[in-house]
Amino acid sequence: MSNLPNCPECKSEYTYEDRGLFICPECGHEWSADASAVTDAEPVVRDANGNVLTDGDTVSVIKDLKVKGSSSALKIGTKVKNIRLVEGDHNIDCKIDGFGAMKLKSEFVKKI
Repeated sequence: MSNLPNCPECKSEYTYEDRGLFICPECGHEWSADASAVTDAEPVVRDANGNVLTDGDTVSVIKDLKVKGSSSALKIGTKVKNIRLVEGDHNIDCKIDGFGAMKLKSEFVKKI
């Protein structure tokens, strides 16, 4: 078994080392051994204004958002308390009064 890191771009396990660089044969991404140590850290999630978000923060919605499967929309200024950060495209997991459990993108919220 190889102890080389997975590709930070496509998460492929078929990476190889060449002259001090790690290379992914699937997506062609190249990175240095120093950069691989940095990618193992937690990703930083930022709001629309560039503030760093953490678990338990309170945020507000900065634009009206259509809610899939509902006839109403999430209005601008809606407060969302006690967020939880998750990986993926919709990186905020939360519960909103009147809507229930929901996932939001961090680009549509601002930290209060």
